Parts: sequence; C-alpha cells; structure tokens
Amino acid sequence: MKSASQSAVNREPDNLSSYTFFKKGYRLMIESKTTRETGRDSIAIIGLGKVGTAVGFLLRSAGYKIVAVAGRSTSSIEQALPYTGGKAFSSLSEAASQAECILVTTGDDAIAPVCEEMVKGGGVKHNSKVVHMSGAGGLDLLDAARRAGAHVASIHPLQTFADVKGAIESIPGSTFGITADDEIKDWSVKIVRDLGGIPFFVPEADKPLYHAAACMASNYLVTMMHTVEGIYTSLGLTGEEAIHAFWPLVSGTIKNIETKGTILSLTGPISRGDVGTIKKHLQAFREKLPAFLPAYCAMGVLTTDLGLKKKTLSADRAGIIKKLLGGGREDEQAGKNR
Repeated sequence: MKSASQSAVNREPDNLSSYTFFKKGYRLMIESKTTRETGRDSIAIIGLGKVGTAVGFLLRSAGYKIVAVAGRSTSSIEQALPYTGGKAFSSLSEAASQAECILVTTGDDAIAPVCEEMVKGGGVKHNSKVVHMSGAGGLDLLDAARRAGAHVASIHPLQTFADVKGAIESIPGSTFGITADDEIKDWSVKIVRDLGGIPFFVPEADKPLYHAAACMASNYLVTMMHTVEGIYTSLGLTGEEAIHAFWPLVSGTIKNIETKGTILSLTGPISRGDVGTIKKHLQAFREKLPAFLPAYCAMGVLTTDLGLKKKTLSADRAGIIKKLLGGGREDEQAGKNR
C-alpha cells in the first residue's frame, strides 16, 4: 500500500473553517465541527474517490464529525481533505479505529479485502457500524466486520457522478437503496436522510437486479444516445451537432416520463402500429448501418410490449411487428392477447 505524504498523514487539514460550494443559485456552507458536539456518530471514510469525498462533505455539512480518512494514494487524500476534513492515515485499520461508523467507499472488488484488513489491524470494534456503498454488492462483503461484532449496512445512491462537485450537487434528492442489519436499519435511514436522500429497503437477494436496473437507466441510456449520435454523424453531422439535434427530443421524452410515467409517454410508429415505417427502418439499417440493427430490433420488441400495455397497438399488429423484428411469431403473440 502506498503511504500518504508527510503533508497529509496524521494531521488536520489546513485551517479550513468553512468551504463554500455554489449550486444552482444558492450556497451550501459547511462550518467547522471540531469545537462542538454534534450528537451524531463520528465517521471514518475509507476510499476517497468521487463518492467518498462527496459523502464526506455532505455528512460534515449535516453535523457529522469526519475524524479520519484513508485512501490508497497520496493524491486522493490531498484532494479530498478540503471537502471532508478529518485526519489522514496511511493505515486503514488505524483510520477505522478512530470512529463509531466506518464508511467503505472503495470500488466493489476492494470492499471485502479492505474490510478484512481493517479487522485484522484491530480497526473494527464491537458494535461499530461498517457501511459500504456498492449497488450490486451484498452485506457478505462485510462478513469480516460482522465476525468482529460490528453491525453492517449498504447504502447506495441511485445517481451518476462525473466529478466530486457534481456528486455534491446531485446526491441530495437522490433515492438510496438500503440493505442493513436489523440493528441499524433505522440508523441507515437517518444517515440517508441527513445526506438529503430518499431511503428505500432492498432485500439482499435482490441487489443484483436493483443494480442492473440502475445500470440500464444510466449506463445503457448513455450507450443508446451514443448509438443515436452515430446514426446522425453517419448522415454528415458532427458529434456536437448530432447531440444538439436530438437533445430536445430526449429531454422532452424524459420530462414526459417524469410527469406521466413510462406507458403514457410512449409515442412513435410501434405505438401506432405503423408496419410500413418499421419495414423502412429495418431496410435502412440492413443497407447502411447493420451493426446497429440488433439494438434496434431488441428495443423494438420491448417497445411492442409497451404499446400493447398502452392499448394503442392491436394484438394483430403487435404480432406482425414482432415477426419483423425477429422477436416472436405473429400468430403466437396474437393468440396471447385475444
């Protein structure tokens, strides 16, 4: 493990009594909490990427005392300290031992090894709270802490983070999936609310599906928009021009989903049963952009099902469309909906 530099290890950050962050016309100010009691758990943050740094900032602003931070690199520690405060440690277990609650905000693959290291070094006490922020990972990643007598939880924000300041801005108002030991379920709800989040409980067995849906809502949306960008650039637009062209359509659709829900927001040729238009689409992809054809067909099959739910698409038309898209037989789909 890399050691943190002498300028960062085992010291308070520079005299930072407040840190100002401007967000959408208003100012979020955090004040130094080192001279007064807050009535909240002391926090150690292990892992100082975008999420760990932003969560530390927001908890500090909510009155939690960040007593210790630790990371795998000097640079991550030095970049995080102005946001989080607290003392920096090169030893994960020493950092963990300073706090009542240990937040493990590393990448998913590092959570279990980090937990083991903290426990072996004596950093996890009986009745400590140890929390990771993985969307897909279960509480089994913290089994070492459980064996040491700690209570464990996972809190995961349904949000995407491009950078620290963006994370600070977007975490408040986000929904958090919570999976927790019974003893700290209420506490987990409280810390999510103190972050400005909206809590809901996810059974541990369902975490992979919960996270897969999150990936589809964010990562796959990016991929879909990149595909659309590719189609328009093939017609002569630059990437910037393509995004400018289709973005009003995308933002209008997202606004409709937010206000009307998914089913009522569906429009377009599949929703109307325009078989001729779909045939033209398929022919164009086959002739000019065959690499994009599988994605068009796969999404078209799901869109056909949505059109049936909206009741703007007949069963017969749905069957024809699914046959064209390679997603089912005309007579099979028609029979199911009679």
